[in-house]
Amino acid sequence: MDWTAEEKSNVVEELLRENGGWAVIDGGLATELESNGADIRDALWSSKCLFTCPELIRKVHLDYLEAGASILITASYQATIQGFLSRGFSQEESEALLRKSVELAVEARDIYLQKCPQKRQILIAASVGSYGAYLADGSEYSGDYGEYVTLETLKEFHRRRLQVLVEAGPDLIAFETIPNKIETQAYVELLEECNIDTPAWFAFSSKDGVNIVSGDSLVECGSIADSCHNCVAVGINCTPPRFIHDLILSMTKITKKPILIYPNSGESYDPEKKEWVQSAGGSAEDFAPFVNKWHEAGASLIGGCCRTSPDTVRAISRALKGGA
Repeated sequence: MDWTAEEKSNVVEELLRENGGWAVIDGGLATELESNGADIRDALWSSKCLFTCPELIRKVHLDYLEAGASILITASYQATIQGFLSRGFSQEESEALLRKSVELAVEARDIYLQKCPQKRQILIAASVGSYGAYLADGSEYSGDYGEYVTLETLKEFHRRRLQVLVEAGPDLIAFETIPNKIETQAYVELLEECNIDTPAWFAFSSKDGVNIVSGDSLVECGSIADSCHNCVAVGINCTPPRFIHDLILSMTKITKKPILIYPNSGESYDPEKKEWVQSAGGSAEDFAPFVNKWHEAGASLIGGCCRTSPDTVRAISRALKGGA
């Protein structure tokens, strides 16, 4: 959508007002791509589909809109210029694939709105995954990048990718599954240095319900994000449902901005086998009974992450509407 500078900064607040104080984020993209026949056991993960089966990405976006999502997250979490270059794409082709991730979500929105009798606001959030996601070695779940990865290393890694995604015209930038303090700082500084006015959200992941996965303080990292001029929401993603309530309460102490949560199914990821392993403490089916409690605790943007589906999103939407 075309927004003025003031409208850009208020897109999330406007969406929340339109919906009565809450909005639904979509669910796991990779899960649904696999359900539709895509093979994503690859270092590029779901971003591989940008050049192998883009029509499936558009279909999954549509499925989430029909399930009640008001925010679509693009298929760019693991899409990086460096990753595409390593697969033989040129710089120009790599940047085109990044833009395509936004274009596919926009196309899905347009198709949905054309056939939807009741027009509603739908936002496109361009996903920016961590440096660890590009490495595809599990470090996105630990935040351990080694002593040679500095703040400047991370800024240089993300700079052009962020610029290309912004140029594609999303409504939001979604910094997702942030695993450590240094990458949080890198994002904040890049937004300022590149004069980016697109609003952004910052979503951290936790494996203990207290700190983010690196062991860095959630309160400290969340405060860094909250201080960013572009930041319009702060919260948690790719975290087991059992930790969400306490994490929301922690976030309410450090921000007055909307709090977003989109947990995973409660399973853990094996980076060597590139598959998810069931663990104790919750699954996607457990979301519905807790959604209203999470909303009452302070979360206003709620969706699902890895291993969740349109059924999960449908249950979230139904719960927030008072149907569960």
